[in-house]
Amino acid sequence: MLFFIYNYYLIVIFINNMKSIENTIQLFRKAGYRITPQRRAIFKILEPDASHPNAESVYEKVRKEMPDISRTTVYNTLKEMTDLGVLDLVSSVSDNTLRYDLNTGHHNHLQCLSCRRIIDIDFDLQDFDLPEKESMDFQIVKQQVTFFGYCPDCQNIKEEKR
Repeated sequence: MLFFIYNYYLIVIFINNMKSIENTIQLFRKAGYRITPQRRAIFKILEPDASHPNAESVYEKVRKEMPDISRTTVYNTLKEMTDLGVLDLVSSVSDNTLRYDLNTGHHNHLQCLSCRRIIDIDFDLQDFDLPEKESMDFQIVKQQVTFFGYCPDCQNIKEEKR
């Protein structure tokens, strides 16, 4: 995160392309959505979270702050955030779930097959073009590559078990 002052205004830039709560609120309002206490709680939980949470873990975290929140509200809000470009979807092959990524800029991932952790990496594959024959007439609008393996923590656990 970068901070600087311009004409007496504090400017905050999120390096990883994550939208601030206020930016998310503005997007929701422009799209005609009301800003409810439940939505604010979801925004607040997600803003600092780089763990690529799934919907259920978001629900559990928000429920600690707001016990009466419904799963439907959380799932619908996550879908709306995705539709508005605040979140990206990441498929987790190792646990067959959809995860949410606050970093909507171009990047790729590492995923541990043991603990299922997903990590953003800036390894650039933007110049990779899918051959026309392989694209099967799809209009490619985005690409995301995930490298699968075992994180250092899980490698150490495997070594200790030997």
